[in-house]
Amino acid sequence: MGFHTFDADRAAKLEDPERYAWVSREELIDAVDPAVDGTVADLGSGTGFYTDDVAPHAGTVYGVDVQAEMNDRYREKGLPENVELVESDVADLPFAAGALDAAFSTMTFHEFADDDAVAELARVVRTDGRLAIFDWSADGGGAAGPPTAERYTLAEATAMLEDAGFEVVHGTTRTETFAVVALAP
Repeated sequence: MGFHTFDADRAAKLEDPERYAWVSREELIDAVDPAVDGTVADLGSGTGFYTDDVAPHAGTVYGVDVQAEMNDRYREKGLPENVELVESDVADLPFAAGALDAAFSTMTFHEFADDDAVAELARVVRTDGRLAIFDWSADGGGAAGPPTAERYTLAEATAMLEDAGFEVVHGTTRTETFAVVALAP
């Protein structure tokens, strides 16, 4: 829906371990299923909170964020050796076709998702590569995260992915969030 991006002045909040209540490290790694020599992109990486969790399990991880300030904060915090930061909109990623073995988004899908961005993900994630999305659900009560009007439902996210050729292999709605795992066309 792209109504906003996370306020870089509040970036310290992105390092709060309480974020694991919405998606745990283990759940994320299981959904992404990175290969030790694989190439993965974190879409909307912010300060690298979840990027850091995936990095030990992959060959190369791209921390993709549209905001230079977020990349700067991540650099200041310190990058794992196998993480490279990329300043880019998801709808215009600087990767070759099929360059990524997997990609994931933790609580940022609502910020970038549109037909162009999802088509771009279908282009850059290799055939049968994984796309894991954890985001705030429009079906949630709105007690945490962005306003519900800025969120997608699981059904809307699934339809958007399927329209771009992804095969959704897992989808679930939780209290305030949803999770989707899809394979690229």
